[in-house]
Amino acid sequence: MSVRIVEEPGSKPTFRAPYRLSPTELADMKKQIEYLLAKGLIRPSTSPYGAPVLFTPKPDGSLRMCIDYRALNKQTIKNKYPIPRIDDLLDQLRGATVFSKLDLRSGYWQIRMGDNSIHKTAFRTQYGSYDAWWCNLDDILIYSRDMKQHVEHLRRVFKILRRERFYVKLSKSEFALEKVQFLGHMVSAQGVHVDPKKIEGVCTWKTPENVKDLQQFLGFANYYNRFVPQYAKLAAPLTNLLKKNTPYKWESKHQEAMEQLKQALTTAPVLILPDPERDYVIKADASDQAVGAVLMQDQGNGLQPIAYLSKKLHGAELNYPIHDKEALAIMIAFKAWRCYLEGRRTTVYTDHCSLKYLKTQPNLSRWQVRWIDFLETHFHYGIVYKLGHKNKADALSRPAH
Repeated sequence: MSVRIVEEPGSKPTFRAPYRLSPTELADMKKQIEYLLAKGLIRPSTSPYGAPVLFTPKPDGSLRMCIDYRALNKQTIKNKYPIPRIDDLLDQLRGATVFSKLDLRSGYWQIRMGDNSIHKTAFRTQYGSYDAWWCNLDDILIYSRDMKQHVEHLRRVFKILRRERFYVKLSKSEFALEKVQFLGHMVSAQGVHVDPKKIEGVCTWKTPENVKDLQQFLGFANYYNRFVPQYAKLAAPLTNLLKKNTPYKWESKHQEAMEQLKQALTTAPVLILPDPERDYVIKADASDQAVGAVLMQDQGNGLQPIAYLSKKLHGAELNYPIHDKEALAIMIAFKAWRCYLEGRRTTVYTDHCSLKYLKTQPNLSRWQVRWIDFLETHFHYGIVYKLGHKNKADALSRPAH
């Protein structure tokens, strides 16, 4: 197993002078270089390439040596291998009750570089230039239905690691866990919820002083939007500040929106993972300004949420009559969760009585015809009327008081 670095035609070797470092960083760099040389992970270099070194702190307070390959990356032909979607990876954990995480020893130096690429990895330091023989490999998550299966899975993984000469750092690995941290989430047999360690800093997140600060907060919050009912409505005052030609002026309504998002993130519910062998329930609703929906399943403990969805209405959508807004809520839900709903029976609960007759009413608008055609072509569904106060999704689109 090896990795090649392929550059754009006509590219020239990239070279950057070493960064200035503190005495502490210099001492640490010398130790790390000596360790990597002793392990055969780097070698002295005379390459025309050269990237500078910098340091970032690890969670335990020690320093991680990083190589700034941005100049090389800029002229490298990108590997377009598709990265799996996070929600797809989480869905794969359904049914698992026992987990293990393997931390690869010196994980940044575990995959060998191809012979014709080694010289391109050269990095320059105050102690000389070196080529990196090896590159990054991430940690490994192992999950199983029960302990017996888990032992067999571990045996298979260790056999492959031994064959490929990958080494595990035992002190940082965890075995036979009932719940595990994975991609910013906590996963257990009960389902998935936000990682408390990731949310700890939300309560003390400072008021954004500029657009960049606000984008950072919204980027974090949006990562967990599937856990937050009426996310789009809560975030609307903040996203409006990001509109083109809008002056950045922080007001009380923005602070209130930020506090509501913080509260929603710190009290986010546990979401179950979807069972493709069971039918689904969608509860949808609409108000003047927004639509909302929740995808649910009964896996033996009554209806439980799989994901929330909400959307702020824009443009012509704001002028739809209320029954068309209700239909739009259903359409958006089916489009968003199509990967789950195709091939399964789906019951839709709505608090607008006329939607019960959506499939049979004689006079339809152009967009109603398109919506029904989409639903009838791809899904097996039924619509059931339910009073608003009994409809769980109703709160997703109602104004907060």
